[in-house]
Amino acid sequence: MNQFKQYALSADVIAGLDAMHITTPTPIQERVIPAVLRGESVIGQSQTGSGKTHAFLVPILSQIAPEKDQVQAVITAPSRELATQLYTVATTLASALPEVRIQRYVGGTDKAKQIEKLKHQQPHIVIGTPGRILDLIRAGALAAHTATTFVVDEADMTLDMGFLSAVDSIAATFPKDLQMLVFSATIPQKLQPFLKKYMANPTEIEIRPQTVIADTVDNWLIAAKGRDKNQMIYQLLTIGQPFLVLIFANTKTSVDHIHQYLTDQGLDVAKIHGGIPPRERKRVMKDVAALKYQYVVATDLAARGIDIKGVSHVINAEIPSDNEFFIHRVGRTGRNGMSGIAITLYAPGQEDQIAELEHMGIHFTPKAIKNGEIVDSYDRNRRTTRKAKEDPRSLAIRGLAKKEQKKHMPGYKKKIQKAIATERRQNSRIKKREELRAARKAKKS
Repeated sequence: MNQFKQYALSADVIAGLDAMHITTPTPIQERVIPAVLRGESVIGQSQTGSGKTHAFLVPILSQIAPEKDQVQAVITAPSRELATQLYTVATTLASALPEVRIQRYVGGTDKAKQIEKLKHQQPHIVIGTPGRILDLIRAGALAAHTATTFVVDEADMTLDMGFLSAVDSIAATFPKDLQMLVFSATIPQKLQPFLKKYMANPTEIEIRPQTVIADTVDNWLIAAKGRDKNQMIYQLLTIGQPFLVLIFANTKTSVDHIHQYLTDQGLDVAKIHGGIPPRERKRVMKDVAALKYQYVVATDLAARGIDIKGVSHVINAEIPSDNEFFIHRVGRTGRNGMSGIAITLYAPGQEDQIAELEHMGIHFTPKAIKNGEIVDSYDRNRRTTRKAKEDPRSLAIRGLAKKEQKKHMPGYKKKIQKAIATERRQNSRIKKREELRAARKAKKS
């Protein structure tokens, strides 16, 4: 039995869920769906892969009135890939609702054609990137002001990528009684002014993860120790039989270098980053989704735009500058109860970055590559955990002691004691002189 039937959802939406083999709501869906159906504005916070997309699409689709020839819901996503992903889920869910019109508007598509089409007919649901949606509104083509529901998906990423001002401008076109739904893995402090501006008394729903990383993921840490990281990545890809591997790097240049190296080794590798033309990026994403590639190298922009079943491994070629990106990267594997492996490579000098991640509650298992195998390694902190003996002697005295011990001269202990006494007298004189100087200064002032 489909457990979504407990909510006041339309039979057609239930049929769409059945077609997607979704029968049991996740914790975020259990709390968000009833709130949205009651007309409440919601701030929903939960980790990547928790089911936020269905949490808002299911009740929105269930409440669309097809007989009203106007925009009823607007949904923004910070990247073309994410908008396309939302559009795909929405159209699949609405498979039994052919009269509901859903349109996607993103950069890199034919704006003139979209404007011409909008002159004849408005969609019921608008899904797209903030920039393109705002362009269509300002052109007088998209009559979004009739919408009663506005969704800001991946709000933290929207902020990070500088699209919040565009979202603000879109929100300003809606009526005051607007139902606003904001979803994100994290709610940064810089997002608060925007939330307070448009949401008077929102229902705040936060699903705290039991662990920062899913229990189904083995989180390995491998020290590069001056070795060629590209070569290490190649070894990791060719050890065992990974089903699908996502390799993440911080910059487009790093992605290009890794991609070129792996391609030169004879591997068929896809790459995804913002520097690739939109049409080519869309084609690559389709091929990746169709499992035509076993290996994908990507930047963090694509980290949230890839939602592929069966990712067996994630490799962090570089530690991300933003710790939240680490969670989003690793969240690509070990989903829906399946097991996964996340491997992070780190270089000497990056121990503090690893320590920051551990402070967030992320636990690493140390590993190493030896003789073509991945083996257990030692804790990098093993030296610091040893209890050092305290030595009250100064560095000068300790140095003298070692020198005299090497000479094996008789009476060296007396020499050391004499040196300690001399040092104490000198220190005492210095201290008295400093006290006298301080007293003179105080008297003058």
